[in-house]
Amino acid sequence: QLQLAESGGGLVQAGGSLRLSCAASGAAWGNAALGWFRQAPAKEREFVATINWSGTQVDYADSVKGRFIISRDSAKKTVHLQMKSLKYEDTAVYYCAAAMSGQIRVVASSYDYWGQGTQVTVSS
Repeated sequence: QLQLAESGGGLVQAGGSLRLSCAASGAAWGNAALGWFRQAPAKEREFVATINWSGTQVDYADSVKGRFIISRDSAKKTVHLQMKSLKYEDTAVYYCAAAMSGQIRVVASSYDYWGQGTQVTVSS
């Protein structure tokens, strides 16, 4: 069982940066792959980034490659999403998720646990 709690969202101007964090509680943290997804109003939830259980593999959506970086801090049971050069179209609720397979996954249905989300609003 894992509980996930996101933080770090907010309002930022286009071109700015934000760092999202997701704190996990539960013994299964070390085995889980972590992912970030986002959902904009009237749109489906979409994949953003993922990192495997050991932190040795990552993957990103094409729309965020070169701008976002995912990382995990095993000691603190936290995964981060560093976002820079933010665009208006990055505006969404961002969700943290955990996949007990341990491997990077880009499909939402592959994830077993989800946080409540944090709002990111980018003003143009």
